[in-house]
Amino acid sequence: MASAGQYVCSAGVFFCPLPGTYALEWSAIELSQILEVTIMEQCTNEQMAMRVSLITIVQNIVLSILKLAAGLLAHSGAMVSDAVHSASDVMTTFVVIAGVKLSNKASDKDHPYGHERLECVAAIVLSVILGLTGLGIGSSGIGKIRAGGSALAVPGGLALAAAIVSIAVKEAMYWYTRAAAKKTGSGALMADAWHHRSDALSSVGSFVGILGARMGMPILDPAASVVICVFIIKAAVDIFRDAVSKMTDRSCDDATIQALRDTVLSDKQVLNIDRLNTRIFGDKYYVELEIVADADLSLSQAHDIAERVHDAVERKFTKVKHCMVHVNPTGGHL
Repeated sequence: MASAGQYVCSAGVFFCPLPGTYALEWSAIELSQILEVTIMEQCTNEQMAMRVSLITIVQNIVLSILKLAAGLLAHSGAMVSDAVHSASDVMTTFVVIAGVKLSNKASDKDHPYGHERLECVAAIVLSVILGLTGLGIGSSGIGKIRAGGSALAVPGGLALAAAIVSIAVKEAMYWYTRAAAKKTGSGALMADAWHHRSDALSSVGSFVGILGARMGMPILDPAASVVICVFIIKAAVDIFRDAVSKMTDRSCDDATIQALRDTVLSDKQVLNIDRLNTRIFGDKYYVELEIVADADLSLSQAHDIAERVHDAVERKFTKVKHCMVHVNPTGGHL
């Protein structure tokens, strides 16, 4: 029996054998829930990101060859363009690999706080690529609508089959990459997941257009492309805003801050919290604390309290890379 990681990898590229007819009943949401629980549990975040990226490269190469062959044989210009699009996606995956690799480099003399923000840079690059992809799809659709019948041809059935395969594979890769991104907290992987979704939506447009053309309604293809364009650009803007906010030392959300407070105050010798500051640095959290302890404690005892609080925070919150604790005495301080 395959391990969880191997099994999910197979599911990610749609080669996972599922018993009986129940395979047809698995929805994308069910697949996502399974992936989030079982996805490569023994891998480090970097190993997981590398594995997902390599699978993405392989499936994009295979899809490019399939779409190109189908487009040429079925005389479908849209499918040939989709093949070129899939081939270009290989380059965006290399951006993810570079971002993850660089962001996981150990701290050094010139970068004592590490390199986590480089992954945000990769996410920004991918969001721009995603936005340009959406604009390209929308521009192409508007151009076809304006051109009318001169740009609307009737493709063969093979192109329709290729579009269906592309939708299925790309949607599976979206959920697979999304699960890995949520598990690792990787903005670059999440951006790549949405790139898969944009490709799936693009193929939906191709499918609708090819089917519409074969049913005497070729205008459906460019109309669908314009609608899809809006969703893709919305996703690109969201990814861009999230990456920028992480690069500008945005604080953690209220729920995380409250959980931090509860953890700190669970120590019986911590009487109060004077200050609790957090900042998100890439996909890591940095915490600065000023706690209140009995003024009659010795320096050594106060230090022990600070160490306990520090260890408790970093133990409970795995995303916390650094926690600094300062102890103030009761009765005020300078």
